[in-house]
Amino acid sequence: MFTQPLNPTGNIALTALAALIPIIVLLILLAGLRMSAWLATLIGSIVTILVAIPLWHSPPVETIEAWIIGALVGFWYITWITIWGVTIYNTLALTGKFDVFRDWVVANATSDARVQAILLAWSFGALMEGLVGFGYPWAIVSPLLVALGYDWIRAIQTSALANNAPVSFGALGTPVIALSLVTGIPLMAMSAAVGRVVALLAVFVPFILLIIVDGVRGLKDAWPVALIGGLGYITGQFPVSNYLGPYLPDIAGSLISFFILLAFLRVWRPRRIITFGSQSTNGSGQQRKFTTKDVVMAWLPFIILIIVVTLWTGPWSPLPHFIITTWSVKAYSTVLHKVVAVAFEVNPFVAGTSIFVSWLIIWAILGASPKVFVESLKRMWHQMWGAILTGFFVVGLAYVFNYSGMAYSLAYASSLVGLIFVIISPFLGFIGAALSGSNTASNTLFGALQAAVGKLLGLPAPLLPAANSVGSELGKPVAPQTVSVGVSTTPYVRKEGIIVRRNLPWAIMYVFYLIFIISLYAFVFPWAMPKI
Repeated sequence: MFTQPLNPTGNIALTALAALIPIIVLLILLAGLRMSAWLATLIGSIVTILVAIPLWHSPPVETIEAWIIGALVGFWYITWITIWGVTIYNTLALTGKFDVFRDWVVANATSDARVQAILLAWSFGALMEGLVGFGYPWAIVSPLLVALGYDWIRAIQTSALANNAPVSFGALGTPVIALSLVTGIPLMAMSAAVGRVVALLAVFVPFILLIIVDGVRGLKDAWPVALIGGLGYITGQFPVSNYLGPYLPDIAGSLISFFILLAFLRVWRPRRIITFGSQSTNGSGQQRKFTTKDVVMAWLPFIILIIVVTLWTGPWSPLPHFIITTWSVKAYSTVLHKVVAVAFEVNPFVAGTSIFVSWLIIWAILGASPKVFVESLKRMWHQMWGAILTGFFVVGLAYVFNYSGMAYSLAYASSLVGLIFVIISPFLGFIGAALSGSNTASNTLFGALQAAVGKLLGLPAPLLPAANSVGSELGKPVAPQTVSVGVSTTPYVRKEGIIVRRNLPWAIMYVFYLIFIISLYAFVFPWAMPKI
């Protein structure tokens, strides 16, 4: 069995720098050269293999196997979800139901662009994240904001930078479940720890959205909406994550936030209504009247999605555990002192299949024609082929990064700095998600090491794994695979580098705020972390 070298260069600083080469290459290609994500991640994969084999002495055949395993995981466990999520969006757009939903939201809220950002990108986006994840909220929310008057860049950026705090509990808590498994920390303790960190982050994000949409004026005019939106989400997310587990915090938080906001907007509106593409007005938005049938049909596709995905993928369902066979490649980690593996489990009933079944039900219940069926798929392929390739390449890259030991060498080098590691810890999660496009993959990559370092430093056991998970959330706006999916319904298909460049400064700012939160839990009130 291949034993991963800890310090292959003989100099730990050089080893860490060498391990960063794939990340540096990706950032240069995406943010610097604005290269399409599928091409950048293909080049990044080649570079990673060319570093892993000669420098980390990773065996060539097994290294290629690890890449193929990662590519399959990227498609089947991540891209397969978003393929059908985008197809659902296309079906709603082609049947006109998406327009009805948009008009209902405006009529019941306001035509104000700042309010729309909180209501849709934050609250509704959190619902889509809780159910599906993996960039799907961007793909749904961005066109919705454009239909309300946003330009595409602002719509994508608003959707992306709203889609962070809910990510750890995305796809029915999959990232937290994975984190519990790799760290050995009980699931309820891990869920509670992540929930307590996310709560402090969630208060902050809606205010940033106001600044992104309308600068300081937006913050001054519409801060009550940001406050209600953030606190509404926490009202559902916090108790569920702490007392019920990681499966439903996003769904509870998003629905409470959405409907509390709607109720609040019946008694309060910004004095000045800002709409993009038109002059500021004192109006109250759309005056169209909606029948009960209109409202039911506007929400029905999302209700179907909630029911099918929850029943299919929740802890009560045997379907996620139906494994036909497993393909894995193992290595011995000199950091963790145990055998580690990269693996692809063949399961036809993964979460993406539940989205596919949801689409079939939605198509049938809406009474859509066979022409809509075919056109939805055609549009999906045109929108998604770049994201599909990116899913293959970037997760393949991440799995070579893991199998070769590059990930563990980087993490070990970081851990040598002592308690300053509290500052580095969220960046490891950020890097993991930026590489893989997945919070789950990042938690799998670095979760065990974060727990081990936390134990050595005498920190609360779940704290650094929680920092990894929430740090991963903040890497999503610059993750090639996520960005590819997020822009799949926009004119920026295969122009992901532009979006990465716009999102990167905000994402880094979020990480520094997260470091402040983690430092509070580490040094000021460590007693607030769950005990195990």
